[in-house]
Amino acid sequence: MEEEMRFRSTLKVSKGCHLLRLFSYSSSSAVAPSLDFVPASRPLDSIELEDLQEFISRSKRLIIMTGAGLSTESGIPDYRSEGVGLYARTERRPVQHFEFVRSAKARQSYWARNYVGWPQFSSCQPNPAHLALSSWEKLGKLHWLVTQNVDALHTKAGSRHLTELHGCSHRVVCLDCGHLTPRSDLQSKFQAQNPGWNEEAGGVAPDGDVFLTDEQVRNFQVPACERCDGTLKPEVTFFGDTVSREKVNFVHEQLAESDSMLVLGSSLQVYSGYRFVLAAKEKRLPIAILNIGATRADHLAAIKLSGRCGEVLPCILPV
Repeated sequence: MEEEMRFRSTLKVSKGCHLLRLFSYSSSSAVAPSLDFVPASRPLDSIELEDLQEFISRSKRLIIMTGAGLSTESGIPDYRSEGVGLYARTERRPVQHFEFVRSAKARQSYWARNYVGWPQFSSCQPNPAHLALSSWEKLGKLHWLVTQNVDALHTKAGSRHLTELHGCSHRVVCLDCGHLTPRSDLQSKFQAQNPGWNEEAGGVAPDGDVFLTDEQVRNFQVPACERCDGTLKPEVTFFGDTVSREKVNFVHEQLAESDSMLVLGSSLQVYSGYRFVLAAKEKRLPIAILNIGATRADHLAAIKLSGRCGEVLPCILPV
């Protein structure tokens, strides 16, 4: 009898997988998976998939936290994935907050690389995982979504109950007066101040960054704030900086209203996200993790599934 019920449940999951995949790929805002920056993973296990389905079905107020592994299938590389992440491919490391703030040379190098990488980065589109989460919100399954990503793909997918924990690369802030501008507006200013500057990148890095040499960026001109001539910075939390206390408190409030937590595409190596998993465990909320490779919180999870988010999530019925 138990085996028969499990078989029927597996059939239900498989049917949902087929239907939701059709929905995802038929949407004009969806893109087919790009696997260049996705680490290898084994095929889906139907029993593990069934366990995740049961976890989602039991959840009534689900809080979800996503990481860079959710967006690798949209063609955006991450930092830590085995074999394909930035740290595996190169000795280069992301800019540090204090370095950006203190050094005009560091800002020149960052903005030159960002200028070259922006057209490709900004054109990236949501993949089936982003669209699945957006549909879960519309159907009332998702209480709140917290993303560590700065790529705006959840917003593009239609998610609204959303906290961008580390900010968003599509916004630029003045460090002196606080004025916010769309990143897209800055591209034309870069072009106007750098006529004839047309350097090619030697590789692609996470978050719209690319590889350029010191010689390539030496003459690049960086515009100042249009209001106060202050220093411009993407409205993101760079490595070495901290998330605002107001934002952290807000996420804790959403967590307090939730009955379960799902982590997607994150190794949770960065404490700014890991702390919320610790808080969920302290509140005795059941935790599930879907990520290729080990995470910092595997020992805290009731369910740990290894697989591609864009392959697994369309297989789950948000019921």
